Amino acid sequence: MNASPLPVVALTLGDPAGIGAELIARLLALPETTRGANVVLVGDPWLWDDGQTIAGTAVACDPVASFAEVRGRADTSRPAFLRMDTVRREQVQRGQVGAAGGASVLAVLDRCMDAARAGEIDAICFAPLNKHAMKLGGLKHEDELHHFAEHLGVDGYFCEFNTLDGLWTSRVSSHIPLKDAAGYLSRERIAEAARLIHRSLQAAGVAQPKVAVAGFNPHNGDGGTCGREEIDIIEPAVRQLQAEGLPVEGPFPADTIFLKARAGEFQAIVTMYHDQGQIALKLLGFSQGVTVQGGLPIPITTPAHGTAYDIAGLGRANVGATANAFAIACRMGLAGREARPPAT
Repeated sequence: MNASPLPVVALTLGDPAGIGAELIARLLALPETTRGANVVLVGDPWLWDDGQTIAGTAVACDPVASFAEVRGRADTSRPAFLRMDTVRREQVQRGQVGAAGGASVLAVLDRCMDAARAGEIDAICFAPLNKHAMKLGGLKHEDELHHFAEHLGVDGYFCEFNTLDGLWTSRVSSHIPLKDAAGYLSRERIAEAARLIHRSLQAAGVAQPKVAVAGFNPHNGDGGTCGREEIDIIEPAVRQLQAEGLPVEGPFPADTIFLKARAGEFQAIVTMYHDQGQIALKLLGFSQGVTVQGGLPIPITTPAHGTAYDIAGLGRANVGATANAFAIACRMGLAGREARPPAT
């Protein structure tokens, strides 16, 4: 029998002290999940069992010994399950940050990225993680995106995207103190962020995405009386992008730019710092948003919300954002697979 034409998407269970395993159990209980991808679930068996107990689901999986077995599966109606033993049950206290849980997350994600580099999977969708736990468990970077980039050998521009209902945002600076945000602004960083989100939206199936660029200062700087970043940095970056033929406009005041996007004028917004976009998107739909790790050689997605330690184990986790993250991983994974030259 021939191998499935579906993209191979790796799913991980996230921080073992949070709601990740419950979310993945709910996702895999949806019949449409395995219709969209050749799914391989990666993680600790006890954690997977725990997630299903909390969610009240019973999803049968096909055990595999390696990622290399997954792509050749002809029947993908059930997820594959790649066992990893990364953390013991007694090392995890539900609802609390722990080094053992952070180390578990790192081990699973690193294994998935190794499979991506080997061409064995097409995308990764990971359940929520906790940066503090990961740092206690060995993370050396400011966030998981920088860890991914180093592990995958990325030397070009990369940034985190957040998406909701067809609207994507990128940002020029991310997990840094707000007092440092102005120092991160440059024409080239703004231009790179706009180019990357435009390419990524096309990879996600948007044929002609339009990109808006946010200002940095209140009232867009009020002609320079409230800051000159718009005049000296942002406007020249927008002109440069327009000269390249990209459908980019701005800068627009940050307090009104999302109204334009919500009205359908733009599919993407380049924001200047983390909360400039995050507050707006989470207000528009906290339980549905997705984070896409942009600029990497393989699509990596996750729900935009966190580990929700306060409701871990209570059976109340909302699978909406996880389902959306998985759908984007499938679309981008398939597009990337089709774009790669056939193996010889």
